[in-house]
Amino acid sequence: MFGLFKKDPVKQLEKEYAAILEKARDTQRSGDIKGYAKLMEQSEEILKKIEELRKK
Repeated sequence: MFGLFKKDPVKQLEKEYAAILEKARDTQRSGDIKGYAKLMEQSEEILKKIEELRKK
């Protein structure tokens, strides 16, 4: 009953992942390749966390 109002951590991470991908796309389009690479690295880390949570 009390778990009803808990937020799903996977959904929150998916939103964060999508936001970083959009930011990375915009950074790449502006010509900042190093910034794009850093953002893609962050997105890969978040994706790994999502996959770990889904396995549980």
